[in-house]
Amino acid sequence: MASLRPIRPSLLSPPEIPMELHAENRAKLVQSLRQFLTSSSLPLHGFVFLQGGEEQTRYCTDHAELFRQESYFAYLFGVREPGFYGAIDIATGKSILFAPRLSVDYAVWLGEIKPLSYFKERYIVNMVCYVDEIVEVLCDHYEGAGKPLLFLLHGLNTDSNKFSKPAELEDMEKFETDLNTLHPILTECRIFKSDLELALIQYANDISSEAHIEVMRKTRVGMEEYQLESIFLHHIYMYGGCRHCSYTCICATGENSSVLHYGHAAAPNDKTLKDGDMALLDMGAEYHFYGSDITCSFPVNGKFTSDQCLIYNAVLEAHNVVISTMKPGVSWVDMHKLAEKVILESLKTGGILVGDVDEMMIERLGAVFMPHGLGHFLGLDTHDPGGYAKGLERPKEPGLRSLRTVRKLQEGMVITVEPGCYFIDAVLVPAMESSNTTKFFNHEAIDRFRNFGGVRIESDVHVTSNGCKNLTKCPREIEEIEAVMAGAPWPSDDRSIHADNT
Repeated sequence: MASLRPIRPSLLSPPEIPMELHAENRAKLVQSLRQFLTSSSLPLHGFVFLQGGEEQTRYCTDHAELFRQESYFAYLFGVREPGFYGAIDIATGKSILFAPRLSVDYAVWLGEIKPLSYFKERYIVNMVCYVDEIVEVLCDHYEGAGKPLLFLLHGLNTDSNKFSKPAELEDMEKFETDLNTLHPILTECRIFKSDLELALIQYANDISSEAHIEVMRKTRVGMEEYQLESIFLHHIYMYGGCRHCSYTCICATGENSSVLHYGHAAAPNDKTLKDGDMALLDMGAEYHFYGSDITCSFPVNGKFTSDQCLIYNAVLEAHNVVISTMKPGVSWVDMHKLAEKVILESLKTGGILVGDVDEMMIERLGAVFMPHGLGHFLGLDTHDPGGYAKGLERPKEPGLRSLRTVRKLQEGMVITVEPGCYFIDAVLVPAMESSNTTKFFNHEAIDRFRNFGGVRIESDVHVTSNGCKNLTKCPREIEEIEAVMAGAPWPSDDRSIHADNT
């Protein structure tokens, strides 16, 4: 074990937020739109027109929920306030923000009413007007014939199966509208991250990795799951300036670690940690809209048993093999199958499964132990859109139908790698009883793991020109985890915290 030294709460501080990032995003979108319009023999006229998010209250009360900007609007404008609209002139590339005209009561209850010049300077746009001036301004700046053309955001999010909301105006009849062009082009822009976007995602990973390590150090038998969540949330906010999480924290221990989306209102991270339990902690910070998504698994008492080592190392090998194989041109479906095969081979070596692994793959046995997809795009949303572009179909086989993308990897993508191995009765029992798959199980060995729960290891990975870079910096090897939980520093003196396969 490395020699112990005093451990500082954090080595990080919140970075400056570069609003140039959103100017770059707008320029990227305009270029893509112009290319599409030119190739379709359409005029280069019209406005991209988006409506930002509105503040929401809790049901019928006046309690305002903490506002978080709608992601497409955040991508293009970076505006943190509610009630805005935004437009981009395709002909000139110029951007216009429309701010709500606030009443004098705002200044009494919510603070200073900022002048339009404040928003123009802060968000680096060409013009700022009031929302009630939208029709006049857009009509005055339109260079084409007839009614101004608005490209509105409307399309299916294949992760949520919900549609994005197109902008709404009382005077929409004064415009021509296009609901089909913008969404696929803007979604495709979001898939490929710029250097400025990557820096924010890296920071979200850095503070989240640090927070995960802090949780490891403070985890003790007898604590409650929600205390682990609290440690994480405190660290990312206190030291990282992250007021938002990317998603609801999953703090699962013991048998709860086989519940893939544990932590919801009906299962609120409230179990007492028991000696011998594994913990599966899936938590990620968000900084200026850009997120992280990290999962660490470890024994709550700080020492792995032989059975815990078997399952953990099966998942770790799948995680590492996938990352070492990732590069542009590689199929994500193939990566998922690779992870499944590595896990099945490890379970066979460990005596849990018997028989031919290739036959197991044909029977989709991997989906019994990993019923979710290998990973998903990450950026402004935990499940960033774009996994199923036009013409791509979702597979129908078990496990594969849960894939959030079937695309081939391309440079600039950020995607999670999160293999897992779980013992879930809802899928395990039918497979053990099926005539097609019962022969693969060592039923006596399986009984040892019926209350084990599960293991997941998740890192956020940037696809580079000739490989990939792991943005996540948590201890992964068993000896590293045990050392950190015993008080050793991380990163250790002899190990770099940066990993890639380039």
